[in-house]
Amino acid sequence: MPSLKDLKNRIASVKSTRKITKAMQLVAAAKLRRAQEAAESARPYAERMNAVMAGLAASVGGSDSAPRLLAGTGRADTHLLVVMTAERGLAGAFNSSIVRLARAKATELLAAGKTVKILTVGKKGREQLKRDFASHFIAHVDLTEVKRVGYDNAQSIARDLIHRFDHGEFDVATVFFNRFESVISQVPTEQQVIPAKFEADENDSALTLYDYEPSEEGILADLLPRGLATQLFTALLENGASEQGARMSAMDNATRNAGEMIDKLTIQFNRSRQAAITNELIEIISGAEAL
Repeated sequence: MPSLKDLKNRIASVKSTRKITKAMQLVAAAKLRRAQEAAESARPYAERMNAVMAGLAASVGGSDSAPRLLAGTGRADTHLLVVMTAERGLAGAFNSSIVRLARAKATELLAAGKTVKILTVGKKGREQLKRDFASHFIAHVDLTEVKRVGYDNAQSIARDLIHRFDHGEFDVATVFFNRFESVISQVPTEQQVIPAKFEADENDSALTLYDYEPSEEGILADLLPRGLATQLFTALLENGASEQGARMSAMDNATRNAGEMIDKLTIQFNRSRQAAITNELIEIISGAEAL
């Protein structure tokens, strides 16, 4: 049975923890507003670029003149997994959900006899994957010092991927991230970026109004690197909003749990104190009667 002093110290400790979690919740809420606006603002551009490039890719088809980023190497023996997570924890299942999806994909590919390479963006994913896949790591992108993720960060990652692809280091590249839906809903997403895959909208007839010069192949060769950077930038923005939403939700739960624990400890403290007072009164009364 803990003493009154121990209970009092524990109550004070939990109250301090509740202040911290409440502050983190408010900070995450403020950051979420900006991150959500950035992610939602980037979606129309990314969707429209995807639609344009889908039309171009469909017109090029499987011709021999198709750019290599679209046609691929003709093999699928070596896979590069780009795992995007956060630099910090305390965000509920945000990081672990991405890692779980990437781990399942890596295990599936290895079981099929494929070669797997992993490039991590964010140290939390690297820490979780290190135990099982440390030998498969080839690079890491540290965004710890980046206050606000920008297009330059995505462009740098895209250039690195294209350089590795041109030098034959992999055949297929897949990005793993969380797509933001709401504060309580972030969807782990797997997206192949090399060779480029585009989902054409059958209801979009606007693409038929455009004629491209000098040729679809030439335009695709120029647009594909930009499209890759756009896809990576969108993934980073979606991840940023998802991280703040998950952290806000996790800290809200932690704050409420701390409040419930304080209530229980306070009841236990009051009961222990009442029992101690009762025992003292019994001793006093017993001593008086003995006299």
